[in-house]
Amino acid sequence: MINRRKFLHFSALAAPLLTAKKTFASNFDAATRPIVVSTWDSGMPVNAAAWEILSTKGTALDAVEAGAMHIENEINCCVGLGGYPDRDGIVTLDSCIMDHKANCGAVAGIERIKHPVSVARKVMEKTPHVILVGAGAQQFAVENGFTLESTDLSESAKKAYAEWLKKSEYKPVINIENKKQNGPFAPNFFDDGTLNHDTMGLVAMDITGNLSGAVTTSGMAFKLHGRVGDSPIIGAGLFVDNEAGAATSSGTGEEVIRICGTHLVVEFMRQGYSPELACKKAVERIVNRDKVKAKTLQVGFLALNKKGEYGAYAIQKGFEFSVKSEK
Repeated sequence: MINRRKFLHFSALAAPLLTAKKTFASNFDAATRPIVVSTWDSGMPVNAAAWEILSTKGTALDAVEAGAMHIENEINCCVGLGGYPDRDGIVTLDSCIMDHKANCGAVAGIERIKHPVSVARKVMEKTPHVILVGAGAQQFAVENGFTLESTDLSESAKKAYAEWLKKSEYKPVINIENKKQNGPFAPNFFDDGTLNHDTMGLVAMDITGNLSGAVTTSGMAFKLHGRVGDSPIIGAGLFVDNEAGAATSSGTGEEVIRICGTHLVVEFMRQGYSPELACKKAVERIVNRDKVKAKTLQVGFLALNKKGEYGAYAIQKGFEFSVKSEK
């Protein structure tokens, strides 16, 4: 099928029993390149933006940046300046990008910048560093032509923040991002004020067979000011190795950081495991570390290998991802 658009519901692991459940993600055939794979059903328009570049023989690096920029433009709870704030009422953004030569860049805790993924690429291309944070990241962005945006919260964020302040409790809910209201980019907001953010991560292979990946997020809602999760950390939220494959993650970032999750997934693929099994083994590493705690967590990994095979695995049911290729 030409220009395939596929959205996959993905279930994984029944913690703490570690009983694998049959899912749609099993034993995918390798797709013809190019291909782009991204987290969640919101990845469908993200993939479409990336595909505009991949389908015209563009690079995977340009494609993943374009895909991430697409969702950064949307007003939604997960990504970009329209996202929900930290507990001080401030929206802070995290992002990273990595290419097939292990060039990488990232920003964390950046404020008032519309496209943190593009700032991350500038860090990669114009500095000797990998990650810039906070005010320094913002200063670098402005010096490189990025505009400072308003500090005003989006209407949905204002409503959610006002509701959260009534109790000021931090209780993320597993997979709440799937329980949408009023369309794919509506706020994940319930009557009790509980909500969670999630991450847009995407990995792609271009027509030449080169891999790249990007991640962008506004982080956990109502986090402590200054909190950084896995999303901008190379080897945690994203890792690319052109010999083995690429991986990204979504969920509770602290748990991903503890196992260097995406690097682990890629190393498992290097050992010959399929993308799905590599993701499963990384998930098991988290669960086996603390099986009681794992009952309350969601972490999912998504991977693409050099053959164009892709797969995913998560602690809890409900993890979803989107795929686009010509096959």
